[in-house]
Parts: sequence; C-alpha cells; structure tokens
Amino acid sequence: MGRIGDGDVHAAYVEFRAKESDKCLSAQCIYCQSVRAKNTSRQRQHLLECPNYLAAMKEHNPENPILHESINGTPMHTPSQPKQSKKRDHDSMMGFQGEASASRSFPIPKPVLERDFQMSVQLNPRISVGPGIWGQRNWVSYISGHWNGRWGKGTVVPGGQDSQLVAPDLSTHLDSKYLLQTHDHPPAYIAVKNDGWRVGPRDVLEKLENPAEADEVDPKSYSFRVYISMETGDPRYLHLNTGMWVGSGIRRVIYDAYRVI
Repeated sequence: MGRIGDGDVHAAYVEFRAKESDKCLSAQCIYCQSVRAKNTSRQRQHLLECPNYLAAMKEHNPENPILHESINGTPMHTPSQPKQSKKRDHDSMMGFQGEASASRSFPIPKPVLERDFQMSVQLNPRISVGPGIWGQRNWVSYISGHWNGRWGKGTVVPGGQDSQLVAPDLSTHLDSKYLLQTHDHPPAYIAVKNDGWRVGPRDVLEKLENPAEADEVDPKSYSFRVYISMETGDPRYLHLNTGMWVGSGIRRVIYDAYRVI
C-alpha cells in the first residue's frame, strides 16, 4: 500500500521515455517543468520543495497531503471517523415531518468537489478573427498536451481548438473542444468540451494580453474557471459520459479538474 498522497504525486507529473532505448521512464513536473527519473519518493521530495506546486495547492487544494507535509514536516494521517448513532443518522436522512399531512421532507444533498485530474496543454499562437457583434473573437489551436488523473493518463491529441470571445472589459469567454488519448493498449479516445471565463481587474487582464508580461502575472490576481464535460463510446470509460467537472487554471493552460460528486 502506498503512502497517503502518492496519488497526488503521480498526478503532478507527466511520464515519458526520453529515448526509445531508455529502459526507465522519466517524469516531468507539470508545475515547474523540471525532469527527473521516475521515482515516487524522489518526485514527492521535489514537490515538497517546489514553490509553484505548493502555491497552486494553497490556492486550489489546501487539504493536499503534500502541502500538509511541507508545512508541518510530518505526513498526513487519515483521521478515524466517529460513528454516528443510528437515531442521528435516521433523523438526518428523514428531515422533518409536515404537521398537517405528515409528509416527509428530505434535505437536499450538498455537492462535493473531488480533485480528479490535471492537464497541461501547449498552444499555437493566437489568431485574431477580428471584432464581431459580441466582442473580439480569437482562435487558438492545440499543439499537444498531457493529462494525468485518478482514472487514467495520456496525451492531448493535436488539433483541438479554443474559440475565445473578449468582452470590452477584457473578460474572456473560453469555448474549447479537444480530444484525449489514453495510454491504454489499444488507446481510448475521449471528446472533451470546456466552457468558462477568465476574469479579473482590467490592469491584470491587460498584462495577460501582452505576451511580454503574461507569464509574470500572479494566477491569484485573476480567475480562470471552466466547466468540463466528456464523451466517449469506449466501454472502459463510459462512466465519464455522465460526469461533471469544474476546472481551475492559469494562463499557461495548466489546470486542475474537480469532479462534482
């Protein structure tokens, strides 16, 4: 059995074989792009000291066990869950009874976000389609990418497209469609659709529009959020068809996706 957080370690890296003749895999941190030999313990140690990873976890996943270990110096332990009494569990499920009709009312379940996968994408230069009736239209195509998560890992197939609509205040609506390929043999193909917004103060968004300044902008100073849906006919991944995800990303197009449970 692996240590708590090993899944988070694996999700933070893209694995590849540098040369066809190499017997061992290499692993690249998707947060700082550093490369090392695939070794969970050493990859974990790197994340404990990687400022980009730790900053991202503080912002988007404060319960991350790697972050906990970095701050406290000790690994996170799984807390024991206290047992609820049967009466309390029954009461919480039953809600309350109406006075006149004695009909039962059940509490509405609260959705939960579960960190599910990470993705890193390389893009071609943005093409300006020009101003339209809704705003400035831009077109961006995908070169390649990698993804890694709870249910698999693989690559982003070249040719995906992102249609951007920039409003007068520089808020940008993102509408992306692309294809994932899994590392299975044979691989599965999964169609993905992202829909969301990048918003923030105008001075920050102006810097994001300037290639000379964009990479220096603090991701905490703006919001890049997307809704994600998937579609596939592969029997191994049919569960993705009914899933719902929300993603939080940065301009370099690295984002964490959280499944809505």
